[in-house]
Amino acid sequence: MNLAGIVDALVEAPVVPSFTRIGYDVRSRLAHWTPLDDYDLDGRVVVLTGATSGLGLAAAEQFARCRATVVLVGRDAAKCDRVLAELQGRTGNPHLMSVVADLGEPDQVRAAASLITARLDRVDVLVHNAGALTARRTVNSLGMESTVASQVVGPFLLTALLLDHLCAAAPGRVVTMSSGGMYTASLEIERLQMGADYRGAEQYARAKRAQVALNGEWARRAALAQPPVSPPQPPVSPVFHTVHPGWADTPGVETALPRFRTLTGPLLRSPAQGADTMVWLAADDGEPLRQSGRFWLDRRMRPEHRLPTTRRSDTAERRALLWQWCVEAAG
Repeated sequence: MNLAGIVDALVEAPVVPSFTRIGYDVRSRLAHWTPLDDYDLDGRVVVLTGATSGLGLAAAEQFARCRATVVLVGRDAAKCDRVLAELQGRTGNPHLMSVVADLGEPDQVRAAASLITARLDRVDVLVHNAGALTARRTVNSLGMESTVASQVVGPFLLTALLLDHLCAAAPGRVVTMSSGGMYTASLEIERLQMGADYRGAEQYARAKRAQVALNGEWARRAALAQPPVSPPQPPVSPVFHTVHPGWADTPGVETALPRFRTLTGPLLRSPAQGADTMVWLAADDGEPLRQSGRFWLDRRMRPEHRLPTTRRSDTAERRALLWQWCVEAAG
């Protein structure tokens, strides 16, 4: 292991430094990361949900600066229009468009996918970034708990509906913004949606654990669909990644976790730092195309489990059950 790897392991072990800006600063300098501005994404199409604030907005601006065609997906039409105009002004990129959809409403997801597939002949990258931690339990129009609807079922449905366009990119990429909070959660299916026992942070963690499990299941099924070729060729089916942003100072953290933000404020990452690995996974043609179904932090693959209890819950059988539940929930 080289020096960067040794230091990375030392920073990773106690967890807290790893997730703060300390981990980002140490790793980016020692590993001599390629600056994101060096990637030229001209001609590539990126569909990005949750693009109007926080990590999503930081990623959208970076993709625009790299000259990608960026589709901004958000719930608020006026906010989408405002952000699109601001990004065009700041980056000079004319290849930006917006699609209005609430990822928690399957009918709106279907409508958004129809608009995207009608306007574009392929999707190079689909980034699932939309999500929020809410203190009070709410449901969508179908009676489904909103966190699960918007962060599990909605992304699952959007991926399925854009799959042909992702395959046309040969290979497409699907990147899901998860969270370190998932380390505390077991893989739930029957109890994925909390009811009277609802606690916002726990519901969020359960949804994020489900995202990571589904990421692995998408990758497994894509590999089975990939025809064997000798010598090995770049994949035709999409590659799938989940990513942990570390602890970043975003409007969502400020609203949902004010006490946590007060305690960790000086150590929190900027939105751009939190979005770095998400953008790198979408832009780099090296390791991100050689791997699929993995969990990332700071441009390195990380373990999906830190606790024996969560590891025991995450079996192949339970992932298959979660997949079937999502198929049914998404209609």
